[in-house]
Amino acid sequence: MKAIDAAHKFIESQFPHCNAALLGGSVARGEATKTSDLDIVIWDDSLSHCYRESFFSNGWPVEVFVHNFKTYKEYFKSDCKRGRPSLPQLVSEGIILKGKEEIITSLKQEARQLLDKGPEKWTEELTRQKRYFITDVLDDFIGATKREEELFIANLLAELVHEFVLRVNGQWVGNSKWFIRVLRKYDELFAEEFVAAFDHFYKTGEKKRLIIFVEKTLENYGGRLFEGFSIGK
Repeated sequence: MKAIDAAHKFIESQFPHCNAALLGGSVARGEATKTSDLDIVIWDDSLSHCYRESFFSNGWPVEVFVHNFKTYKEYFKSDCKRGRPSLPQLVSEGIILKGKEEIITSLKQEARQLLDKGPEKWTEELTRQKRYFITDVLDDFIGATKREEELFIANLLAELVHEFVLRVNGQWVGNSKWFIRVLRKYDELFAEEFVAAFDHFYKTGEKKRLIIFVEKTLENYGGRLFEGFSIGK
């Protein structure tokens, strides 16, 4: 069964009384793979709280995010605060499964405005903290002599550099498959260099290229930071 048909049937059988429903995720973007599920956001004003639930329906795995017309706003806010706007993204790109046009239009506009606004700007103090943490982890990576330690230090380094570059430039961050997607959206060339540096290390175990990449990245934002850094003084 086609995704959109399966989603409609799912709503009819499981949430027939909901006020609105949207199908988001990879299916809505036309990027579905053989392991994709149906990501559905539901609004039901009879509910007192929100919840998430997984189903298998009409040949598809289904993830539902069920809200009333207050709780979704709380999640919009918390998602934006962490810098990773999962729910606003789902809503903005969603295909209408159910709901009055004016309600859906309002929900989508609200989500799009948040996405376009971008995350809250980092303070100078927080930016310095992040530079320090990257410097510290980079030194751990340089000093590590065991392959198993190097692997997981590199993983952390990737997360920190990804977050740092995107947030200091007013961009949203991502995880899993969105990790590289948001990086490419911000700067295609930097994303290619990022992937190449980490890929080279993971394949060969040789660290120099990755070290140079991270140090070069830090130089664009004031360089390494250790001496003179303090928290809570």
